[in-house]
Amino acid sequence: MKIVDARVIVTCPGRNFVTLKVVTDDGLTGVGDATLNGRELAVASYLRDHVVPTLIGRDASRIEDTWQYLYKGAYWRRGPVTMTAIAAVDTALWDIKGKAAGMPVYQLLGGRSREGVTVYGHANAETVDEVLVEVARYVDLGYKAVRVQTGVPGLASTYGVSGDKMFYEPADAAVPSENVWSTERYLAHTPSVFARVRDEFGPALRLLHDVHHRLTPIEAGRLGKSLEPYALTWIEDPTPAELQEGLRLIRRHTTTPIAIGEIFSGIWDCQQLITEQLVDYIRATVVHAGGLTHLRRIFDLAALYQVRSGSHGATDLSPVCMSAALHLDISIPNFGLQEYMRHTAETDAVFPHGYHFADGYLHPAEEPGLGVDIDEELAARYPYRPAALPVNRLEDGTLHSW
Repeated sequence: MKIVDARVIVTCPGRNFVTLKVVTDDGLTGVGDATLNGRELAVASYLRDHVVPTLIGRDASRIEDTWQYLYKGAYWRRGPVTMTAIAAVDTALWDIKGKAAGMPVYQLLGGRSREGVTVYGHANAETVDEVLVEVARYVDLGYKAVRVQTGVPGLASTYGVSGDKMFYEPADAAVPSENVWSTERYLAHTPSVFARVRDEFGPALRLLHDVHHRLTPIEAGRLGKSLEPYALTWIEDPTPAELQEGLRLIRRHTTTPIAIGEIFSGIWDCQQLITEQLVDYIRATVVHAGGLTHLRRIFDLAALYQVRSGSHGATDLSPVCMSAALHLDISIPNFGLQEYMRHTAETDAVFPHGYHFADGYLHPAEEPGLGVDIDEELAARYPYRPAALPVNRLEDGTLHSW
């Protein structure tokens, strides 16, 4: 199974996606997601200029060797651009491997460990009354877990709150837009949100909240403690994870579980967090953490320390990544939750796929491989459109985490 072609496809059916399509000499094809939100063309160039030429003629069945070749063969290792490019190749080769074996990829990963993948949706609104309506909408759709975000009184806008509730896309301008942030207003407001939600929906619904890296460790500890009465499944990204030992301080002040890692690009980013049990869920993704091969290593390490998976699944991860994530989710022993932000009809048409949602669970495709593809002719109708994620400033103008 020699690789004879590898194409990088950039398309924008509502938002930008980068996809690698690998072709073998016996006619098999595989696809891998290579989307890095706001930096898509950097990965596209890395693939076209540096990776694709090295793939032609390689044996597509040698997944591990190819991963090591792409990682160790680059003097400048790791980082989001490199690891996203490696992930695209790795995912495409797993897709080909499954097709060659006549099996869905999860069977190659050891088979099912569960019947379905529990997912959570995003209920967001400007006010608490409005967010209760959005939570009810997800409950009516069958979701068993819901992330809750509201606007903060006194602030003009809040990252995580959108106009389009089902198809939220935060990358909104070629040049990053700017929001004004107040930690004091946020910490005062957030507990009252979850008091209302828990009172309305009772103890069974799993509730989550994303802090978006905005707090210092001690502020995050204060938030977690204030939310303990409402039994959240997790608070996500409570503080920037570059200072990994900072999570120790949060742990000393709250028992609210912590999820972190959607911007991690490898096992080295989360090794300390896992081995010191400073987090409860790892949110690394197939596309940004080196593909199925490397993400499985992260989750295997996490399993040793009773840390569960909670993979990122926003709209900037294409259906190719979502399909790959489901094959891993269904197979690993320490699965926790999978984020599931629905894609638009235009995106779903460009990326036909076999996975489906039912009764709060996503189910991976059963056909050989990943069960997803890209319609290249349709993709060509949606040219790339520059879009960047917003940034935050404090009320005094200081640049703050998004």
